[in-house]
Amino acid sequence: MAVSRTGALDASQAAARGLPVMLVQGGIHAGEIDGKDAGFLALRQVLEGKAAKGALDKQVLLFVPVFNIDGHERFGRWNRPNQRGPEQMGWRTTAQNLNLNRDYMKAEAPEMQAMLVLVNEWDPLAYIDLHVTDGAKFEHDVSIQVEPIHSGDDDLRLVGLTLRDAVMASLTAQGSLPLPFYPSFRVTDDPTSGFDDGVAPPRFSTGYFQQRNRFGVLVETHSWKDYPTRVRVTRNTIIALLEQFASHGADWLARAKAADLRSAALAGRPVALDFLAGSAERQIAFRGYEYTRTPSEISGALMTRYDESKPQVWTVPLRYDVQPRTVVTAPMGGYIVPAAHADWVGAKLRQQGVRFVKLDKAISEGEFEAFRAVAPVFSAQSVEGKQRVTLPGAWKTERRSLGAGALFIPIDQPLARLAMGLLEPQAPDSFAAWGEFNNAFEQKEYMEDYVAEEVARAQLAENPALAAEFAAKLRDDPAFAADRAARLQFFARRHASWDERFNLYPVLRTAAAP
Repeated sequence: MAVSRTGALDASQAAARGLPVMLVQGGIHAGEIDGKDAGFLALRQVLEGKAAKGALDKQVLLFVPVFNIDGHERFGRWNRPNQRGPEQMGWRTTAQNLNLNRDYMKAEAPEMQAMLVLVNEWDPLAYIDLHVTDGAKFEHDVSIQVEPIHSGDDDLRLVGLTLRDAVMASLTAQGSLPLPFYPSFRVTDDPTSGFDDGVAPPRFSTGYFQQRNRFGVLVETHSWKDYPTRVRVTRNTIIALLEQFASHGADWLARAKAADLRSAALAGRPVALDFLAGSAERQIAFRGYEYTRTPSEISGALMTRYDESKPQVWTVPLRYDVQPRTVVTAPMGGYIVPAAHADWVGAKLRQQGVRFVKLDKAISEGEFEAFRAVAPVFSAQSVEGKQRVTLPGAWKTERRSLGAGALFIPIDQPLARLAMGLLEPQAPDSFAAWGEFNNAFEQKEYMEDYVAEEVARAQLAENPALAAEFAAKLRDDPAFAADRAARLQFFARRHASWDERFNLYPVLRTAAAP
């Protein structure tokens, strides 16, 4: 639903009047359903003039009470064993058993595809994702995480920090104990291990919206607080956010639009694809409870028991220094998707709102950057029904030909960061990382061993330098020397029959528009 006192109740009116739009989403995990009740409570109080007075005169609120409808209807008493209340709740995943909070980039679920239609139409300045966290027992009742703070556009990082701190101050004034990081122990079930700050990958909402130069706000109430408490805290958070966007939304929207222009000028500049907390840490006072860790005859490991009648301040380490992990240089021109993959990639790019054009003419022997993977690492088990893959390798200039019907995705667009997140093979939630191009990293043709033996002898006889290289590798690389298949492939790779496309990522980069 769209709510505003401005009269701008469709996307075109909101855009024409320069109004900030705040999208509040509940029930992406339908067992964590605080957001539905809290959102309706907050909305009713605002409309009655009892809270955030005048806030809806300066913005549009979009409210999605339940994102995961299928999960919401899978009602049960024990769907969330790590959570106090309500009496019954929904389920984490959809009817297709997809976790929507892993789907922002691959957009496989119809629910996510519908949400992206809403996002592309309204272009919300902020996307508020309401959750309930699992984890240990402690006194803190909510965590507030905002991006950009550690990621994304530099100027928007300053805004994100201001927004987060203002919301936390409001919650603190109302008796909450908010945290600015996700309260998951570095070592499972061990409070002494402390916490890592970080940036969620873009399969999650907070990591996703910074790629759009917009604000992702993750609200996680603590599962061991009772349901009325969690709803109250979530309601307070929504009200605080409405007040902040009423006061600063016009300025923040202008700064987001300026970030769009900066994104369209990222060509040739370094861009971080993912992040991690470095080794620097500081000790923090964390409000927990007394606990014991004793051997368990059930698990055979240590078991943690918390005594909620005895609050205790823990002094634990926090790794706070969040830094880029994988950094790539943005292409000067953009990306080229060959015709063989144009249909499905084009459909995905349209869902995301990424701009591209179809090339009607073939390209003969053009100069491109090509990415060749070195020893891809496939996941041992499926994730969301996909076999993910990690692709060591690098971009290098090659001359290649392309048939008509390829797609060109220019880097000079506001969603440049999102385009890179989808198309860079080493991005954590790219099409490649989710296994959509795995066929490219599977060897299809081969040489029989007895043929390779003959080929090897012929090559050694014809090429003394190759013979010396082979001898050196046998001497210096024990693993290679002990691997019969690797020794034969050493020669098969040098034969004219070798598939030059094996381990070649199909998407290319270009220095200019074709």
